[in-house]
Amino acid sequence: MTQTQQPGDPPLFYDAHLFVCCNRRPDGHKRGSCAAKGSEKLRDYMKARAKELGLPRVRVNMAGCLDRCELGPCMVIYPEGVWYRIDSPEDVDAVLTRHVRDGGRVPELMLPAT
Repeated sequence: MTQTQQPGDPPLFYDAHLFVCCNRRPDGHKRGSCAAKGSEKLRDYMKARAKELGLPRVRVNMAGCLDRCELGPCMVIYPEGVWYRIDSPEDVDAVLTRHVRDGGRVPELMLPAT
């Protein structure tokens, strides 16, 4: 049971649910957007790579704005609520192997709490 689960809740459907921000703002917007920074291709890569790695009970989804635009492209993994900046396929591989598969963290890619 995770910290947010209550007694009597059903088991988690996914062990890890990864949300990649794919929000696109107009070009020149002062906050920028994750999609303009390549998040859509990174999400597609992440989805395919998770299958290649045979990660069970893992779901990769695109998300609308996660409101951390200046720090993106960003993603969050639940149920832990850990946030990462992913800039490349190598970053995606690190998150999938070190965090999702191995249960660790990728400190060099983690976003600050605020």
